[in-house]
Amino acid sequence: MRRSALNPCLAIVVVASGFSAYADDKKADGSSSASLAPRAKIECSLKRKPGEPLDPPSTAAIPSTESFVASAHFREDMTPTAAVKISWLGATFARRFAVKVETVDDTSLQTHVLNNPANAARIVDELGTRAESKLADIWCLLKLQANGESGALQTSSAPNLFFVRDGAGDLGVVDALWGGAGWEIGASPIGNPRAWTPGTRVFSH
Repeated sequence: MRRSALNPCLAIVVVASGFSAYADDKKADGSSSASLAPRAKIECSLKRKPGEPLDPPSTAAIPSTESFVASAHFREDMTPTAAVKISWLGATFARRFAVKVETVDDTSLQTHVLNNPANAARIVDELGTRAESKLADIWCLLKLQANGESGALQTSSAPNLFFVRDGAGDLGVVDALWGGAGWEIGASPIGNPRAWTPGTRVFSH
């Protein structure tokens, strides 16, 4: 039997104020915080078709067994039939994240814009327990902008950041950048001292 394709469905449900509700520009010790300004809240589903309700009454009680196999989706592919045009897949991402298998769930993601330079550890500290998302969440958004169309993901030179657990269960950084011809997907440790630049879009729950 042919396996059904994972088709994404997206809804922008809330547009928040540009003023950061999560942190002041300066911490008590005088250092700059990540200063995340909340933007739109996004719902994306790989299980539903556009326009289908979140929990159809006839199927809401049926448990889903759909799995998301990262290696079957995240791979370099610039052909005209590519589900998502990916021009570059980083070695760290391939080693740490492409080995994952996740369950597919409807997801709700909060978008933020980084106002001040900050490394990943500081951003995660500011987000707290809401920081973590999944590879399936990233793929859901990528499929809606497979060829660099406008949408929740930025397609400028500024990156999109997600915090995802790798195959060993460790939280890491996954960044997606539209390179002009295709998506570039990279990964780095939370402890990397690199400061992400203002304008970076951050996704959390």
